[in-house]
Amino acid sequence: MDVLVVGGGVTGAGAALDAASRGLSVALVEARDLASGTSSRSSKLFHGGLRYLEQLDLALVREALRERELMLTLLAPHLVSPVAFLYPLTRRAWERWYVGAGLAIYDRLGGRSSLPRARHLSRRGARALAPGLKHTALVGAVQYYDAQVDDARHTMMLARTAAAHGAVVRTSTEVVELVRDGDRVCGAVLRDTDTGAECHVTAGVVVSCTGVWTDDLHALSGNDRPFEVRASKGVHLLVARERIGLDTGLILRTPTSVLFVIPWGNHWIVGTTDTDWALDREHPAASRADIDYILARVNDVLADPLTRDDVIGVYAGLRPLLAGASSKTSKLSREHAVARTAPGLVSVAGGKYTTYRVMARDAVDVAVGELDVRVSGSVTDRLPLLGAEGYVATDNRRGVLAAELGVSEPRMRRLLGRYGTLVSEVLAAADDDPSLLEPVAGAPDYLRAEIRYAVTHEAALHLDDLLTRRTRISVETPHRGSESARSVAALVGPLLGWDDGAAEREVALYLARVAAELASQEELEDTRAAASRRAATTVRRTSRAEGAGGSGQLTR
Repeated sequence: MDVLVVGGGVTGAGAALDAASRGLSVALVEARDLASGTSSRSSKLFHGGLRYLEQLDLALVREALRERELMLTLLAPHLVSPVAFLYPLTRRAWERWYVGAGLAIYDRLGGRSSLPRARHLSRRGARALAPGLKHTALVGAVQYYDAQVDDARHTMMLARTAAAHGAVVRTSTEVVELVRDGDRVCGAVLRDTDTGAECHVTAGVVVSCTGVWTDDLHALSGNDRPFEVRASKGVHLLVARERIGLDTGLILRTPTSVLFVIPWGNHWIVGTTDTDWALDREHPAASRADIDYILARVNDVLADPLTRDDVIGVYAGLRPLLAGASSKTSKLSREHAVARTAPGLVSVAGGKYTTYRVMARDAVDVAVGELDVRVSGSVTDRLPLLGAEGYVATDNRRGVLAAELGVSEPRMRRLLGRYGTLVSEVLAAADDDPSLLEPVAGAPDYLRAEIRYAVTHEAALHLDDLLTRRTRISVETPHRGSESARSVAALVGPLLGWDDGAAEREVALYLARVAAELASQEELEDTRAAASRRAATTVRRTSRAEGAGGSGQLTR
């Protein structure tokens, strides 16, 4: 093959699509599941980054806003949607000028945008949108717009689109050795993390998109590291929509970062933290201190304060930041770096979710230099993801489509926001089994058909894949998915070849994971929280075949 991409996060999936759409033969390998690391645990935003604007990193902000517009209008309008934020003002006169000028620059850097421009609000106007805030929380506000995304689904659809253009996509597949011919990397030894089976593959160039694991792959190469990656932990909470009296998202300044309150279906996402993390990278743990910090910061402005009992879900992720001179992770640059680590090995790291496409393009540009072939330039800026083509027209017909497929219009609206024009494919199996149109036990926002589809078309292999990334049941329900696990296992067991023992093992592993996460969230400091979380790990056991090129369907 021409290109072996290591890492199934958003940058790796983007690199696989970029390379495949240039006509190269490509394989993508991921040790666990697509988006199982950072790319399923972000703030779910496509945004320029106001704090980078304040740091005068105008080039990064401009680049991110350009990518935001591409996603909204062409590449993924079914997955990326507008979201409004209120920026409360607490000082008269000068702060309105300062914030207003900043947001005006933010809008201008975005160029021609499909989103509304920022607007100034009086105190009365702001309180009409945010009646749940304390009277003392603002003297006025500015409202501006960004965009949001379900990061795990977006990453998975990137991988499916890469498969549709001929890429091979394998999860549960880790690189255990880089193979050399002299001083040149010419392939890798891969191990199936479900079965332990190993194989050797050759490649013209290996592209590392491994995020917070970048230094590990550099170590395998035996070469000096061209850069170092530092992990910063970000924690988010989910609370019920009715618990916060807002008709808009909210952004607040904190002593160490910014705090978002982001509308998310029937919930709010509240976060984030920004702290150094040097412990378990596979399962970063949210401590009680993290949760209390977020609650304290948001309660500074809420008339009806949140308590721990209001927290429905918690997730923690690690940002891969390029190590720099600053001792504060919040000060480290989010710009990315691409390096030729060794002959035949290219690494990309840093960046932010919003700019994944640029990172992928830049990495493939460098990788092409390692190949003795003529290759076209990147086309991903005009290549819609699966489900995007014709989405606007399909969404305009959602009432008719809902009636045809046997679901309510609100349900259809939600399905279109997850699958776009593939929605008929998702519900097709219900023609033979009407029970697939019933909600998942313990998770009424999701249909059983979606669970089945996640296995038949989206490469889900384990309960954790289904409940944490293909759906968000693990953080959107108070039981964290424990009341759904057994019925979901019964539904997908025959598709995955599980006997009763295998299904019961999957359930037991998932319940142990939930218990470990809940225990970690009672610990006050990171070391003890990480130890509690490590008490249970997900064992990837079931093998599966490569992604099916042409259809964009990822199969076992």
